[in-house]
This record gives sequence, C-alpha cells and structure tokens, in this order.
Amino acid sequence: MPSIARSPEVGEPLGPLPKRFAAFIRPELPSLLNEIRAEVTRAYPVYGRLLNGPSGDAIRQGVELALVTFVDRVADPGRRSEARDELLRRFGRVEAYEGRDLHTLQGAYRLGARITLRRAKTLGRQHNLSPTLVLSFADALFAYVDELEAVTREGYAEVRERAASEVSALRRRLLHLILAAPPLPRTTVTELAEAAAWELPTRCTLVALRPPVADRIQAALDEDVLVDLDMPQPHLLVPGNLTPQRLAMIRKALSGTRAVLGLTVPLGQAADSVRWARRVLQLVDDGVIPNAPLIACEDHLTTLWLLSDHALVERLAARELAPLDGLPPSRRGRLIETLRVHISTRAPAEQVGEMLGVHAQTVRYRLRTLDSYLGDRLADPEHRFALEVALRALHLRGHDGSR
Repeated sequence: MPSIARSPEVGEPLGPLPKRFAAFIRPELPSLLNEIRAEVTRAYPVYGRLLNGPSGDAIRQGVELALVTFVDRVADPGRRSEARDELLRRFGRVEAYEGRDLHTLQGAYRLGARITLRRAKTLGRQHNLSPTLVLSFADALFAYVDELEAVTREGYAEVRERAASEVSALRRRLLHLILAAPPLPRTTVTELAEAAAWELPTRCTLVALRPPVADRIQAALDEDVLVDLDMPQPHLLVPGNLTPQRLAMIRKALSGTRAVLGLTVPLGQAADSVRWARRVLQLVDDGVIPNAPLIACEDHLTTLWLLSDHALVERLAARELAPLDGLPPSRRGRLIETLRVHISTRAPAEQVGEMLGVHAQTVRYRLRTLDSYLGDRLADPEHRFALEVALRALHLRGHDGSR
C-alpha cells in the first residue's frame, strides 16, 4: 500500500490518479450507489417520485453508469462514454419536460460527488493512502461532475430549443388567426392560444414596421409580444394596454426601425389597428405625414379619415366645387385656397390674408366672389361641412383643387 506522503504545498499541482486506485473504489460501488440514492431523494424529494415512476430504471441505470464510467476512466483514461452521455442527455430532457431549471439536477450531482468523496476519504484512512492521492481524487471527481453537467445541458437545451421553436411557430400562427378576415370563432383562437401558452388579452395594440427589420428586434421585445417579422409587411401585437413601460420597451426594441403604433383596440378589432398603422406608414412614404422614429396613429386620426378613400374625396370635391368649373384654373385655384383657409380657421380677412400672403382687401374680394358662386352651398351646414372636408383632404394630398 502507498505510504502516507506529506501534504502538497499551496498551489502545487495535483498529479493524475494512479490506475490502481480503481481497485480500491470499485468494490464500494453497490453500497455507494444505495447511499447516494437515499441522500439525494431525501434532499430532493422530486427525484424520489421519478425513481418510483416509469423512468425510475433509466435514472438508476444512469446514476450507476456515471459512477462506473468514472472508475473505468481511472483504470483506463482513454475509455469512451457514449452510453453514459446518452443517458445524461436523457436526464436533461426529463428536467426540461418536467419544467425545472437545471439547478436542482446540478445540486443532486454535486451532492452525489460529496458523498463519493466522503467514501474516498474513508478508504484513504483504511488503506493508508496519501493525502495527495485523496486530493487528486477530489480534483478529478469535481472535474468529472462538470463534465456530467455539460453533457446533461445538451439534452436540456435540445428540448428547450425545440419547445421554443414550436411555441414560436404556434404564436405566429395565432397572430395570423387574430388578424384573419373575416374573424375566426373565438373558440378557435382560444384553443390555439392555450397550445401556445399565451393568455388572450382583452385589448391589444398592433405595430406596423417598415422593412428591412433587424434580427435583434425579437430578442428585445417582451416575451408575450406576438411577432411576425418575415412577412412583406412585418408587424407586432402587444397585448394589453400600452403602458409607459410597454412603450419604453417598444422604443428600445425598434430603435433604428421605422414603425407606427396602431390604436389600442379590443382583440377582435386587431386587424383594424394594423390596417390603420400600415396606412400611416404609406402616408409617411407619400410625404403627407412627417417622418419620425415611432409614429402613433392616435396623432393622425383626422388625416387617416380624410384620406381613407381618394376617389371619393375627388368626387366630393368635384360636386361641391362644381360652380367654379368655368373659371380659369389659376383663378379657380386662388379662390379655392382662400376658401379652404377661411372655412378651416373661421378667421377674419386680415388673418386669412397673413396666412396667404395677400392683402386683406384681396381676401374680401375673393370671399365676395366665392359667395356669388357658392352662396347657397356656403349657407347650408351640410354643404359647408362637405366643402371643408373635401378641401382639407385635397390640401393634405398636395392638390390645390384646380382640377
């Protein structure tokens, strides 16, 4: 038997375990396994339930194989461990399926290592082994536990990644169903929401994005935000009311991306919210609405309404301004612009003149001319409102009404 050696100096590297050490530990394995099982199930009752369940035999086999492989490596450092690795990956998969993080299993591994080290110290005293040898054993044992954890993490990550991918696909399909036209029965949406582990909100806000969209966006969004960034018209659904915290999250995630916040609406009107948001994006492209990093539909409702149907606006304007059709285009245009400012501001001639850059007397002359052509229409509330709507819409589109 080896004689007792002096303790290593602080920082002195520990040497590899002698191959003959396997002969000391191998006879201890059956009782050591029983001790580890008893203490681990006492410290972590969840594993007692698993050991008594349908996976019990596989778990016991895995624990035994992990210990045997360690001892076999002492005797033969080049020995491969494919069977052990597959069982450890299965451990990781079970943890993922059971919904636990890996801290519990890692704790069980380390508890098993401490029990094994305690047995090794007992053997050291019985066989008069040197302290250096026992320290080398401890060093090798905890390095081996790190290896067990790494292999287990592979199986755990495999399930989590697959689950995340499946949930992501379900949630993307859920977003499509919510925006479907005509709307699908709520029971259909509810069932898919349950499968996607997503709580149906009462209200939501849709966000329209202008491509190209950076890949980093999804990782910066809250977990419950539904996302489809691969569509030609990418969009998000933010559940619940748009709180300051949610708005800050959106601003941060979408930094550098042109986006429009739709209105916050009941879930059944989500398609309207994204439609309005996309319309605002188009009006930004057309130069009607000023560009900004994040635009809110709420700030442009009148513009959205006035420009909701170009052809209808043209028809309305043509009908209400028909009495001016016989005038030369330039004169007609000046009269229409004067009428627009006058109707929309209700300002006196002096102020209208300042807005148009003409003398107040010119404004009064134009208003008298307009009254001679449109007098009855200007006096009628319905026609006056129609005129104001048509003129505002034409002005937003950049037309002067001369056509």
